[in-house]
Amino acid sequence: MTILHSVDFGPRDAQPVVFLGSIASTTDMWLPQLDSLSKDFRVIAIDHPGHGQSPDPQALPGDTTINDLANNVLDTLDALGVDEFAIVGLSLGGAIAQYLTATSGRVTKAVFMCTASYFGGPDKWAPRAEETRAEGMETRARGAIELWLTPEYRASHPALTDALTRMIMSTRGEGYAVGADALAGWDYTEELGNITVPVLTISGAVDPSTPPEVVHAIAEHVGGEAESITLSSGGHVPTVEVPEEVTRALRTFLSA
Repeated sequence: MTILHSVDFGPRDAQPVVFLGSIASTTDMWLPQLDSLSKDFRVIAIDHPGHGQSPDPQALPGDTTINDLANNVLDTLDALGVDEFAIVGLSLGGAIAQYLTATSGRVTKAVFMCTASYFGGPDKWAPRAEETRAEGMETRARGAIELWLTPEYRASHPALTDALTRMIMSTRGEGYAVGADALAGWDYTEELGNITVPVLTISGAVDPSTPPEVVHAIAEHVGGEAESITLSSGGHVPTVEVPEEVTRALRTFLSA
């Protein structure tokens, strides 16, 4: 059993909403949404293993799967006394959210944001895992921030860009590598039909990592009701770049 670090705000008797972020992020990437939504929901954001304040992963290199990371989330929610919950997952967190929504029987609604049912497989992710284990996060940080934020936003918000770069750099190398291991083996394309709860997909308008058509394809193939939104702007982490727009979409969907 692995208990991950979490932040937990809002009324204890309100609907729990679980937030899972991208690889190399911490719960801070959700702060604008947590601050607003905690007035009406119990909001719980969780750090992946080796990210933020969560413990370091214990698996051998190459062994971690999305299933393993999902079980960590369930262990953490069990420790918090949470049974059924809505879930919001972005990127790596979106892959975990897809798996939990299809298999756990505990998810009531799901938001898949800037994510995919397939992230490119081992050819893309195995070299990243190996490089990060050998060299640390510096190379990863430069590439990640360019995916997370649009060039225009980076130029006009240098302080926030620096803060997010520090967030990425704070990820332990093995934490990133374990996330990469999980994404290397992730292909949920044929299982999307097992998702039958209400789904919302959200994409950043200019996300180079998971473009809108990739995100919307999830909504087209799930087995239940689904809707899709493309934000007015935003790269791979629009929670920061267009926070009000993301929060508004989440509130509308979760309140329905």
